[in-house]
Amino acid sequence: MSNPTKLTPTPGQTVGPFYGYALPYPKDRELLSPGSPDSIRLQGTVYDGGGHPVPDAILEIWQADADGNIAQRTGSLVRDGYTFTGFGRSAVGNTGAFTFTTVNPGPTGPGAAPFIAVAVFARGLMNRLFTRIYLPENQEALAADPLLSSLDPERRKTLIARRDADGGLTWDLRLQGEGETVFLDFEGASK
Repeated sequence: MSNPTKLTPTPGQTVGPFYGYALPYPKDRELLSPGSPDSIRLQGTVYDGGGHPVPDAILEIWQADADGNIAQRTGSLVRDGYTFTGFGRSAVGNTGAFTFTTVNPGPTGPGAAPFIAVAVFARGLMNRLFTRIYLPENQEALAADPLLSSLDPERRKTLIARRDADGGLTWDLRLQGEGETVFLDFEGASK
């Protein structure tokens, strides 16, 4: 029997501050060991609305492996150096910079644009923010992606990483203001 009464959600509270003993864990930013075959560095900086680096944000990423498979293994918080779990967490440094060791995600379906899902926690946010990082190479898949194709070209650019000379990816996140990163809204998804 379902309850027809709609409940009012509990209001959010400011995310953070973060405590060094509570959220970071050993190798949290290593989805696989640095130097592993096909490993890349994903790096960037988190900026506030004034264009200043945010020194106390935390980013979490989830992604498919290089073959497009979604990891189904437990153990994300205990890294063994061999198992790719598809999850990582990185606290930014005083300069707002973050880094992950990961792989280029593969497409999860035929013709799909590979992406990395991102959650952002930072001071002043009432709730975490969700966004994506897309790989820059496959223009056809990027053009066909439902999310990207729904955006203005200038906004679309905020979700596409730059390929570095060493094969890694650079992607900067802007919380607001000029060049604000596109954030996703999952409200109303309940039945």
